[in-house]
Amino acid sequence: MNNGGRIFGKGISFPPRVGPDGRVMWSEGEINVRESVRVILLTEQRERLRLANFGGSLNLYLFEPNTVTTRQLIKDRITKELAQWEPRISVESVTVEPEDGDPQAVVATINYKLVATRAAQSVSLNVVLAG
Repeated sequence: MNNGGRIFGKGISFPPRVGPDGRVMWSEGEINVRESVRVILLTEQRERLRLANFGGSLNLYLFEPNTVTTRQLIKDRITKELAQWEPRISVESVTVEPEDGDPQAVVATINYKLVATRAAQSVSLNVVLAG
């Protein structure tokens, strides 16, 4: 295992996939942390039977208007859930902006530092507001 795996851990890659050898692929280091952020935010609460409070539940905002208030609620939820579920990062900023060309979606960008190395990282994801 490389140094990143020792510092940040190792887990099944997200999305799960099979490698050329037919085995489940793993991720480690900074990639594993980035994938974990996405897993947290894209998981709905009560989706995991044994960990019912886990997840960002961003689908709660489906059918909400694309307003400053909705975007602030999404930003607050992202900040809260990452603080609770991902101890390997320190969130520096979260921005939630309308997606160019799609008035029914926003782009959330999370800027964070890895606690162990202080390396700056970023993750962006789309959140659909109207189906």
